[in-house]
Parts: sequence; C-alpha cells; structure tokens
Amino acid sequence: MNSYQPQDLAPDALPEVINRYLDAHRAHDTATALSTFHSHATVTDEGKTHRGAPAIETWLTRAAGEYTYTIELTGAQKVDTDHYIATHHLEGNFPGGVVDLRYRFALSDGLIQDLVIEP
Repeated sequence: MNSYQPQDLAPDALPEVINRYLDAHRAHDTATALSTFHSHATVTDEGKTHRGAPAIETWLTRAAGEYTYTIELTGAQKVDTDHYIATHHLEGNFPGGVVDLRYRFALSDGLIQDLVIEP
C-alpha cells in the first residue's frame, strides 16, 4: 500500500489504541485519551498544533467543554501500517452546526505520535 491508495476498513478494525482514544474522547475521559499519546506527540486541530502531553491535556480538556455535540464514526481507512484515517460526522452548537472531520493518526510504538483533525 502507499499513501495515495488508502484501504477502507470497518471502523472496529482500526488499531486498538485509536479506538481507545476515540471512545475516551467521546466519553470526555481526558486521562484515558491522554494515555493513548506519546509524551512528545502532537495534535493539530482548528489550525493550531499542540505539542507534548501537557499541551494535549489542555486541548482535550478545552475541547470537551467548549461545545455540546454528537459525534459519529462514519468511516475508517488504513494508509499504511502506521497511518490511519477515521472520519467523523459532528452535529452541535459549534459554528456551522454540522461538519465531517477526518482524524489522521500516525502511530509509533503502539501509541499515537501525531493526530491531525481537519475537514
């Protein structure tokens, strides 16, 4: 496989660490979500990059409380053994009210090294 030909997956076929993160994120369980990241990981969301565990913890806490929304996993793809995409449909009280977001995961040593969230 190469980065130009992602392979569709059943959402439950995503790596365990990604499913653990997604479940914890939906449940607003910051401690469990944070445990899925390398201590020096990065998260890019809304055009801002958060580096390292303290910054990611702050981002997770802020993201959990800023808006009320529903999130549904609508698709999953494997790019290669360390890169996956999880597509989510969100509806809520954020600007625009409805959005489909791609969560692009890069894994290393069984943990999330990088996460980029974008439309």
